[in-house]
Amino acid sequence: PWTSWEMHPEGHEVVICVAGRMTLHQEWPDGRTASVVIGAGEFAINEPGVWHTADVEGTATGVFITAGNGTRHRVRP
Repeated sequence: PWTSWEMHPEGHEVVICVAGRMTLHQEWPDGRTASVVIGAGEFAINEPGVWHTADVEGTATGVFITAGNGTRHRVRP
Protein backbone atom coordinates (compact mmCIF):
# COMPACT_ATOMS: atom_id res chain seq x y z
CA PRO A 1 0.00 0.00 0.00
CA TRP A 2 1.07 3.56 -0.67
CA THR A 3 2.01 5.55 2.43
CA SER A 4 0.60 8.83 1.11
CA TRP A 5 -2.13 10.43 -0.96
CA GLU A 6 -1.29 12.53 -4.01
CA MET A 7 -3.12 15.00 -6.21
CA HIS A 8 -2.27 16.45 -9.63
CA PRO A 9 -3.98 19.84 -10.07
CA GLU A 10 -3.00 20.46 -13.69
CA GLY A 11 -4.05 17.33 -15.54
CA HIS A 12 -5.33 13.78 -15.63
CA GLU A 13 -3.31 10.76 -14.57
CA VAL A 14 -3.76 7.45 -16.41
CA VAL A 15 -2.96 4.34 -14.34
CA ILE A 16 -2.45 1.14 -16.34
CA CYS A 17 -2.06 -2.16 -14.50
CA VAL A 18 0.24 -4.44 -16.47
CA ALA A 19 0.58 -7.24 -13.89
CA GLY A 20 -1.17 -8.19 -10.66
CA ARG A 21 -4.07 -6.29 -9.14
CA MET A 22 -4.43 -2.93 -7.40
CA THR A 23 -7.15 -0.90 -5.74
CA LEU A 24 -7.12 2.84 -6.39
CA HIS A 25 -8.86 5.04 -3.82
CA GLN A 26 -10.05 8.47 -4.96
CA GLU A 27 -11.35 11.50 -3.05
CA TRP A 28 -12.94 14.43 -4.92
CA PRO A 29 -12.87 18.04 -3.65
CA ASP A 30 -16.60 17.78 -2.75
CA GLY A 31 -15.84 14.88 -0.36
CA ARG A 32 -17.14 12.11 -2.61
CA THR A 33 -15.02 8.93 -2.57
CA ALA A 34 -14.63 5.86 -4.75
CA SER A 35 -12.46 2.77 -4.98
CA VAL A 36 -11.61 1.14 -8.30
CA VAL A 37 -10.02 -2.31 -8.62
CA ILE A 38 -7.94 -2.86 -11.76
CA GLY A 39 -6.10 -5.95 -12.94
CA ALA A 40 -3.62 -6.69 -15.69
CA GLY A 41 -4.66 -4.97 -18.91
CA GLU A 42 -7.09 -2.57 -17.21
CA PHE A 43 -6.76 1.14 -16.50
CA ALA A 44 -8.24 3.94 -14.43
CA ILE A 45 -8.06 7.71 -14.62
CA ASN A 46 -7.43 10.13 -11.76
CA GLU A 47 -8.99 13.45 -12.70
CA PRO A 48 -7.25 16.77 -11.98
CA GLY A 49 -7.75 17.82 -8.34
CA VAL A 50 -8.75 14.32 -7.16
CA TRP A 51 -6.69 12.97 -4.26
CA HIS A 52 -5.72 9.33 -4.76
CA THR A 53 -3.78 6.48 -3.20
CA ALA A 54 -3.52 2.74 -3.83
CA ASP A 55 -3.42 -0.66 -2.20
CA VAL A 56 -1.74 -3.62 -3.89
CA GLU A 57 -2.85 -7.21 -3.44
CA GLY A 58 0.44 -9.12 -3.36
CA THR A 59 2.56 -7.58 -6.10
CA ALA A 60 1.59 -5.47 -9.09
CA THR A 61 3.22 -3.48 -11.85
CA GLY A 62 1.70 -0.27 -13.08
CA VAL A 63 2.40 2.41 -15.65
CA PHE A 64 1.51 5.93 -14.54
CA ILE A 65 1.14 8.70 -17.12
CA THR A 66 0.94 11.87 -15.08
CA ALA A 67 0.62 15.60 -15.64
CA GLY A 68 2.95 16.11 -12.69
CA ASN A 69 3.33 19.89 -12.51
CA GLY A 70 2.15 21.07 -9.08
CA THR A 71 1.66 17.56 -7.64
CA ARG A 72 0.83 17.64 -3.93
CA HIS A 73 1.16 14.90 -1.29
CA ARG A 74 -0.36 14.26 2.13
CA VAL A 75 0.27 11.52 4.68
CA ARG A 76 -2.04 8.53 4.59
CA PRO A 77 -3.30 7.65 8.06
